Amino acid sequence: MLSAAVCLSVPAQTAPAKDPQLEFKGLLPRATAADYQAQAQAGTVSLGAEFKGHSVPTQERPFTTEDYVMVEIGLFGPPGARTKISSDDFSLRINGKKTSLPSRQYLLVFNSLKDPEWVPPEQPDSKSKGGISTGGQGGQGEPPPTPPKMPFELVRPMQQQVQKAALPEGDRPLPQAGLLFFEHRGETKHIKSLELIYSGPAGKATLALQP
Repeated sequence: MLSAAVCLSVPAQTAPAKDPQLEFKGLLPRATAADYQAQAQAGTVSLGAEFKGHSVPTQERPFTTEDYVMVEIGLFGPPGARTKISSDDFSLRINGKKTSLPSRQYLLVFNSLKDPEWVPPEQPDSKSKGGISTGGQGGQGEPPPTPPKMPFELVRPMQQQVQKAALPEGDRPLPQAGLLFFEHRGETKHIKSLELIYSGPAGKATLALQP
């Protein structure tokens, strides 16, 4: 009887737990939509947004990307309110262009993510030591050394932080907040006007952002 009870208890003890790093949590919503640089109303949902440029703010610290720009968005409603949230409901119009940029999934940002605090190791001198000739070229014409890549043990936590900072999607209670990602490789100093466009279950709204 005792051995049977022990055997039955083993599966419960060894059941795999969910990885909390993979949960979508977004960013901490501010007190109200008025605490963001821009506000708009879509039905009963209040939206607040702020342009972050090429900076990727997370709950721990910011990262950067040269290929995308970020908008921090917050959605608010009356007590007990819920709404369906999708990044596909948002687009970004830059400098009044007719075609707005669609929001992209956070996974696409991973390839261009950088950690400003990471210092790559020094590369060895590619030139031959002691002045020895290498076929008369002396190192000239040789391709530059490949820049070192950030170790995976540092890359993975960075990606997880960006994943958690992305706007939570699905049927959610309000308030909710997180990041929207838009593909834009240009320098932000050339941006003169920005409009975040929302068209979703709550209605339609346009937020004039500050570049």
